Amino acid sequence: MVNDDTHLALGELAARQLTNAQKTAPTMQSITPRWLTQLLPWIPVEAGVYRLNKVQDESRVLTATSLPDDHSELPETFVDYEDAPREYVLGSVTTVVDVHTRVADLYSHPFDQTKEQLRLAVETIRESQEHELLHNADYGLLNNVSAAQTLNTLTGPPTPDDLDELITRVWKQPAFFLAHPRTIAAFGREATRRGVPPATTTLFGSSFLTWRGIPIVPSNKFEIKDGTTQILLVRTGESRQGVVGLYQPCPSGDQGLGLSVKFMGINRKAIASYLVSLYSSLAVLADDAVAMLEGVEVTKYHAYDNAYRS
Repeated sequence: MVNDDTHLALGELAARQLTNAQKTAPTMQSITPRWLTQLLPWIPVEAGVYRLNKVQDESRVLTATSLPDDHSELPETFVDYEDAPREYVLGSVTTVVDVHTRVADLYSHPFDQTKEQLRLAVETIRESQEHELLHNADYGLLNNVSAAQTLNTLTGPPTPDDLDELITRVWKQPAFFLAHPRTIAAFGREATRRGVPPATTTLFGSSFLTWRGIPIVPSNKFEIKDGTTQILLVRTGESRQGVVGLYQPCPSGDQGLGLSVKFMGINRKAIASYLVSLYSSLAVLADDAVAMLEGVEVTKYHAYDNAYRS
């Protein structure tokens, strides 16, 4: 006798063998918006060297003269320049991408394997570029803030008073604050606790907190050590004597803003190699173009925060 309660049907695992699953391009969690790179004005440096000429003694430069009568002699002056101006040399971030031609020939649908390998390499190099713009020992922003432009927090956590102090140091058309996302959250807690929650603005289709109308831009390239980090305030632009990015224009295999991708050939093992290079640097045109707040604590939470979090 047959048991009618037993039903046989095609199972899901078997059915999947005949289906074509929707595929996505490969993703990497380490890819970020890289706001600093987007917000800096970029200047082409064809010779690979950017010389920063400065006035040697500004006190000798007369900007205005008041003459008591028509018989007074005109004052004499001249503008002298530094004998050994600083020169910024373009740095490079370089890697070689190897792709087996058999893989590229057989497994490039729906996504081109070579194109995706190069795309991920470029993304990684651009992440390294943004890190270098902050930390490079020669031109990185954090290593080029003058002592007079470096401040310590008043109490540890970043407060509105601390950011106001930064503004007094970069008061000529400041462009943006730059800080770690955890630092921005810590500032938001302190400002809200005082009853002055930061306003927001929109840049590149994204929302940013602001202070005194200046956007506070996040970057995970800041390091947090023992719960402390830094905040930068930056003025940008060559005409404003601010901070500018430097890049090599039109290198061989040009992909824009100093990026170069060159095919290096195929060896006897059928490996195709591509050289990916990025030539860039950064220059601070005047000392008051950037200021830094040090010793910023990001781990302090207040009682109402703890109650909310629980």
